[in-house]
Amino acid sequence: MLIVTLSSLRARWITLAGTFVALALGVALIATMGLGLAATLDAPEQRPERFAGAPVVVHGVDELRVGDRVQPLAQPRAVPADLAGRLGVLGPTVADRSFPVDAGLVGHPWSVAGFGGYRLIAGHPPRGERDIVLAGEPALVGRTMRLRTPAGQNDYTVTGVVGAVAYEKPVFFSDDAAAKLAPRIDNLVVAAAPEAVRAVVGDAASVLTGDQRRRADPDPDRDRDALIAMNALLGTAGGVTAFVSVFVVASTFAFAVAQRRREIALLRTAGATPRQVRWTMIAEAAVAGVVASAAGCALGARGAPLLARILVGERLAPAWFAIGDHRWPYHVAFWTGLLVALAGVAAATVRAGRIRPAEALREASVDSGAMTLGRWISGAGLLATGLGLLGWRLLSDPGDALHRKTYTTQPMLLITAVALLAPILVGPLTRLAVRLPGVTGMLVRENVRAGVRRTAAVAAPVLVTVALAGSLLGATATIGAAKAAELDRRTTADVIVTGPGLDTWPAASATTAVYTLEDGVALIRSPAQAVDPQTLTTVRRLPVVAGRLEDLDDDGIVVNQEWAEHTVGERVDVWLGDGTPRSLRIVAVLATGTGDNGVYVTRHNAGGARPDRLDLTGPVATAAWPAGTLVQTREQWLAGQRPTGSRQTRAGYVVVLGIALVYTGIAVANTMLMSAAGQARDRAVLRLAGATRRQVLLLVVAEAVVVVLVGALLGLLVTAVNLLGIWGALVRLGAPAAIVVPWQPLGLTVLACAAVAVVAAALRLPWPR
Repeated sequence: MLIVTLSSLRARWITLAGTFVALALGVALIATMGLGLAATLDAPEQRPERFAGAPVVVHGVDELRVGDRVQPLAQPRAVPADLAGRLGVLGPTVADRSFPVDAGLVGHPWSVAGFGGYRLIAGHPPRGERDIVLAGEPALVGRTMRLRTPAGQNDYTVTGVVGAVAYEKPVFFSDDAAAKLAPRIDNLVVAAAPEAVRAVVGDAASVLTGDQRRRADPDPDRDRDALIAMNALLGTAGGVTAFVSVFVVASTFAFAVAQRRREIALLRTAGATPRQVRWTMIAEAAVAGVVASAAGCALGARGAPLLARILVGERLAPAWFAIGDHRWPYHVAFWTGLLVALAGVAAATVRAGRIRPAEALREASVDSGAMTLGRWISGAGLLATGLGLLGWRLLSDPGDALHRKTYTTQPMLLITAVALLAPILVGPLTRLAVRLPGVTGMLVRENVRAGVRRTAAVAAPVLVTVALAGSLLGATATIGAAKAAELDRRTTADVIVTGPGLDTWPAASATTAVYTLEDGVALIRSPAQAVDPQTLTTVRRLPVVAGRLEDLDDDGIVVNQEWAEHTVGERVDVWLGDGTPRSLRIVAVLATGTGDNGVYVTRHNAGGARPDRLDLTGPVATAAWPAGTLVQTREQWLAGQRPTGSRQTRAGYVVVLGIALVYTGIAVANTMLMSAAGQARDRAVLRLAGATRRQVLLLVVAEAVVVVLVGALLGLLVTAVNLLGIWGALVRLGAPAAIVVPWQPLGLTVLACAAVAVVAAALRLPWPR
């Protein structure tokens, strides 16, 4: 049987090449994503930057701790002013202050510059109130610059220049000038023993040493947050690409086996037993699977560093991010590829081994009985599971349907179910897609309907790409449109003013947060707005489902239906944005909506947050606004608030859909080449019957386009079900709902697949003499 296996592999090299390419690329994708994901799991800790040279840093409390649960505070506390005097007994202390300066600069006192490695390269330190030191070129020394600080806009003279750093754009003032501009102390650098400092500080602040000093940096969790986002991106992309790879590989191998029914018939006629037939084909799949999986791992080893460079170049990963020497992604990719190859063949060989010699040649002519009992059970079961999960989410937790992980993975069950049920859908969809008159139209329809396995195999990669593109892009567009409509409905002010310096306006609001311990287990952070109750209902139209907004006072809170406790009149224990514990009474409950209907408290419970937004109605004068504020009309502000998604989300979709589209193109070309090789005799018969080359070419092109259209229609069917689920969830949550279908990306995807299919089919077009 080994000789038969090797001879068969040599004779059917086109089929072998098609399955080899599909499997190798699938394994390469899994290995690449696995290596990228592994590199995010053991990244080094971010090192201190601004205070790398500081012995001990006393940092204002910036975390809320409830037992062993921790959340970052929305408004970190300042270092108590009296600590500087008490710590001064232990050793020299330096007060650090950070405050915003226009043009993206951050102000600091000069005395802390040395701890971050700043060194003068020209000029001298700042001495007067109008002296500054910048990071840049030496030629800046002596120039006068107009800067806007918390004290207003003034002219400053550049007295010195330091070397630039990657983590911030600093501007240094004299210590006295910085203290006047920003009285709040953010950090204290103390030259003393850490134990002695802790004894003095107690619980009033945090004492940082070693690598913990990074917590006093401008963005202490920059690398961690980037890695978490990248981990989610690569995890999602890896899951989707693994699904696409396995789906396409299994479909390709099953089709390759189905094409060999005539060969199987001859083996059965020659006396081969069903067991021998099955083991021969499994042995072929094992040989091809081992070689292709090994090649895929080699390709993945080269693709992973390229992926890392792209992520770093797009600033989705820290500059130091690189692929490590992990081995488990190769094992996962290799064994997954081999198992998929064997499983794809084994499922098809069960039916092939049952063919009786007398029936084999007759059955090899037409795809009759493509829907086996196992296929019916699997397809119907997956369809019922997918629809059942969708319905269960709508009834129990509609908000879960709006989460990215949910609407990314939800289509997979439906895609697999529709692919398994594709043979019974090919006929109706072919009649819908084929409108060609005459003999050509009739031949296309009959060829597609007669070769349902071939049609389903070619349509499978088109189905998965169209369904993923439609479901992912459609879900984000639909949710984004709902968020925009919700914001438009909620905002009734004519003018919105944003920025610092709005403290003197009683009607101004502040962005803050409140924290709750849900079920005594999870410490939950909820975005909140600290507002003026007297003007709230005149400038905002909130979706109240219980209670009254007019009852909001310093003892009250407005929550939404997503809260564990949302009964009007009940009291909830919360922590404010600065960690202050409070017990507040629920005065009103809002609809959950898309998740942006947050919490409302009075400015008394802002937790130290400064007002940053003012909503006004009627004509508004702009001459007296504080420096740094932005005054916009309602339409301008709404245009700037439209949800566009984060860079990580957009990049994730580019990675997922881009890989899926490229892989789909290759898979379509592979399957069309395999299909064309199997149809050589049919084309030869047409030529012998008098068909011209042009007529044969037209038939091939039309059939390729029809098969792609069938896959596209199946993908649209899955897309429609998923988008209806999103729409239903929005309706249940009380959010404005309108389905948005990404027709342009879908159209381009289908056109690309059709072009690839036509070219691949034409390349293998036989021209008998």
